[in-house]
Amino acid sequence: MWWLVAGVLVVGASLSGPVMSNVEQPQYRVVSREGDLEIRDYPAMIVAETDVAGERDSAVNAGFRTIADYIFGNNLTSAKVAMTAPVTQQAGETIAMTAPVTEQPEGKTWHVRFIMPAQYTMQTLPTPRNPAVHLRAVAAKRFAVIRFSGWAGEQSLHDHTQALEAFVASHHLQALSPPSYAFYNPPWTLPFLRRNEVMLEIAP
Repeated sequence: MWWLVAGVLVVGASLSGPVMSNVEQPQYRVVSREGDLEIRDYPAMIVAETDVAGERDSAVNAGFRTIADYIFGNNLTSAKVAMTAPVTQQAGETIAMTAPVTEQPEGKTWHVRFIMPAQYTMQTLPTPRNPAVHLRAVAAKRFAVIRFSGWAGEQSLHDHTQALEAFVASHHLQALSPPSYAFYNPPWTLPFLRRNEVMLEIAP
């Protein structure tokens, strides 16, 4: 009997990933599509952002917890802000490691962002208590995007970034920023049900 209960719990947890990811997402316009690659126009939006130093995986997890703490009520009015998708991550400036061994690799800072629900303005969003969380207005932008499922590990992100950069180059598009990674699902979501994206801001 135990195996039946365990199976039900596993299936339930796995299928809850897509359900729990059914939250507000930015309403972009698809300009063109080629398979898993799209050109999208995004409207102006507001993001809650924090910068985290370290390896990519640990940085996105730490950034997620910091901003989730803000939207769950750690703000001046203790107000809750609805969860949205995706959570995005982008490399920032490279900073030197503090260890004295100069051969050690350099670490990166990562910008981790939640997109705020469209109903809010900079004036109506609650002010974060944590000084590491910043609210920022982002202008409307155009992105080249590649979408994929599965685990978003380093090799997968690298391969999809290369495919996206090749697409941008072959279409004579001008990239304006480093790639951003977008993650739409809770960590327990089955790989084939996951939605991940690599995004490059491009000139209109």
